[in-house]
Amino acid sequence: MENLALIDSFSEFKDDKLIDRVTLMAILEDVFRNALKKKFGDDDNFDIIINPDKGDLEIWRNRIVVADGEVEEPNQEISLSEARKIEPDFEVGEDVSEEVKLIDLGRRSILALRQNLISKIHEHDNTNIYKQFKDLVGEIYTAEVHHIRHRAVILLDDEGNEIILPKDKQIPSDFFRKGDNVKGIIESVELKGNKPAILMSRTAPAFLEKLFEQEIPEVFDGLITIKNVVRIPGEKAKVAVDSYDDRIDPVGACVGMKGSRIHGIVRELGNENIDVINYTNNLQLYITRALSPARVTSIKIDEENKRAEAILKPEEVSKAIGRGGHNIRLAGQLTGYEIDVFREGAEEDVELREFSDEIDGWIIDEFSKAGLDTAKSVLEQDLVDLVKRTDLEEETINEVLRILKAEFED
Repeated sequence: MENLALIDSFSEFKDDKLIDRVTLMAILEDVFRNALKKKFGDDDNFDIIINPDKGDLEIWRNRIVVADGEVEEPNQEISLSEARKIEPDFEVGEDVSEEVKLIDLGRRSILALRQNLISKIHEHDNTNIYKQFKDLVGEIYTAEVHHIRHRAVILLDDEGNEIILPKDKQIPSDFFRKGDNVKGIIESVELKGNKPAILMSRTAPAFLEKLFEQEIPEVFDGLITIKNVVRIPGEKAKVAVDSYDDRIDPVGACVGMKGSRIHGIVRELGNENIDVINYTNNLQLYITRALSPARVTSIKIDEENKRAEAILKPEEVSKAIGRGGHNIRLAGQLTGYEIDVFREGAEEDVELREFSDEIDGWIIDEFSKAGLDTAKSVLEQDLVDLVKRTDLEEETINEVLRILKAEFED
């Protein structure tokens, strides 16, 4: 009866943790065997009988009858006189099975047994959660904001599983309140100790790709293929799409009439500017499209060094570079080529690197990050724009402008 009562008291775990009865019994047997090993030194000669349907459990200890005074291993052997207390007609050499009651294990062992069982069930539960979310890596998931920390937002799903959205995986414009529903992709799942750590991301390119699958039926059905996605989260993204069906315009299908299809994606990503371009194996055409909305006059490609020189009309250069150099940087990431922009008729232009004796390397690097690699590309911008595009002080920029102007005036 004590055994049955104990099992029944643990049935709450089956309901709370969604653990099936058979699994609970298997865990029970493992826990009881560990308790028997601690109590008797070995569990090989014990039978544990579990009835999953009734939920009852019996423990039987098997020993061999030996003559009085000849017991050498008390766990394996029982004296004749002790055996006859169980049943009067036992003889030396026979096997004796005796039921072990929980009370025989001692109060401390029973408390330890309960703790061990709780631990095992939690471990089983965590393993199931780990496997469940491991299969969801790379998929879109929605959970509710539970509380907000300095470095992360803690989310809970409908089953009470904790999901972490780190600060660096949030779009810069993201602002959450307790109770908000947050959408992202499951980026990784790790076991820390026995507890799974589930990380969500809203900045991964894969999140944008999955949003396209979710919002655009042709992408979901495989009629349109996403070839590549690059992002500066919250600012700008470029998506290369293709279709094997000539009747389908992949860009038009993704954008929709007046942007109707892509609008929901843009809104989800904090008004991230998304350029959708047609993928092509023609590298010159692909790089030209990647630099949109700028119109490129011509492209010169160095395949060995993975570099491309784009010639544009002066009024198109700022479009190719984009605010903060975002457009040219993403075009490079999308195509895998480092792209340099040149103005038509600017053969007399000079690379900024040529001024390394007069301008510090880190300053040249700052201009380069903004897509300004030549003297004229810097001189053609006004001071306000240069301050916005770079992290340089106005005084530093004025000094660079002075050096460049002096060179060209000479």
